[in-house]
Amino acid sequence: MTDPLDKARQIADDVLFPAALEVDATGVIPAGHLDLLASAGFYGMAAGDVPHPALLVETLAGGCLATTFVWMQHHSAVRAVADSERPDLIEEWLDPLRRGERRAGVALGGLRPGPPSVRATAVDGGYELDGSSPWVTGWGMIDVLLTAARDASDTAIWLLVDAVPGPTLSVQPLELAAVDASSTVEVTFEGHVVPAERVATTMPYAQWGPRDAAGLRMNGSFALGVAARAIRLLGPSGLHADLDLLGPSGLDAELDGCRAALDAAAPEALPAARAAASELAMRAATTLAVASGARSVLRDHHAQRLVREAMFLLVFGSRPPIKAALLDLVSRKVG
Repeated sequence: MTDPLDKARQIADDVLFPAALEVDATGVIPAGHLDLLASAGFYGMAAGDVPHPALLVETLAGGCLATTFVWMQHHSAVRAVADSERPDLIEEWLDPLRRGERRAGVALGGLRPGPPSVRATAVDGGYELDGSSPWVTGWGMIDVLLTAARDASDTAIWLLVDAVPGPTLSVQPLELAAVDASSTVEVTFEGHVVPAERVATTMPYAQWGPRDAAGLRMNGSFALGVAARAIRLLGPSGLHADLDLLGPSGLDAELDGCRAALDAAAPEALPAARAAASELAMRAATTLAVASGARSVLRDHHAQRLVREAMFLLVFGSRPPIKAALLDLVSRKVG
């Protein structure tokens, strides 16, 4: 049986990376990319179907960040259904989600601090949703949207919402400077009714913060993947093998160090570890651009794509402590 990480490396190197520039230029992820991840069993990652999930995400992100970004959103729904206390929901949804037969995105606007941007009101037979959730990824490539909302008692409610526009659910596409092929939109609900059997879980909103802080590790793998690809392109078998940037004290050693720090970090240390990974991705990508010279600004060169993706990862999935750590790290390096 093929090791899942070996399979991920083969997919990343032989399928995703060779197509990454075209995906970036056209803004379209081939359906075959996501089908391939499903056939490899990777859609069940959050249910424990794949070992070493952080390395899996890192490997795929180094192939095509846009594809990996869309696929990654799916796992919040898998986890929510797997952890649900509703046997009917688990029976109907878990296996199709794990196999990638049903694909999911996530809308977390209702969990933002302050007044909820998505409100849930109990109605006969379910909940009515009102408000907007920005940064919903994979629209047009997903079947269902794990949507977070809050009710009048400040209870957080997660619901599986059909990803189908209509009179009470509309979308506004967002134009991104990087990973635009992820088809990221803002979703607006106007009296959108979701049946009670689609409620995955609920919890007091006050409990969400610690849970969210403990789950920040995985997004750091996106940055590690971008950094790793830039480092591979630099050498020793890449575009600039003559540069003395690798070795035991170079970028590859920093990559290993960032990965180890993320793996070992307690929740309170994760913001600094995430910041270090994002800063390394930006530095590795810009090093590749400088080493490549003027050709790096051409749209058919990977350096410009990786620089834009690294910029995207400076702010994606950020939280105030991560932002503060990044600003401190960048200011110290500039100073």
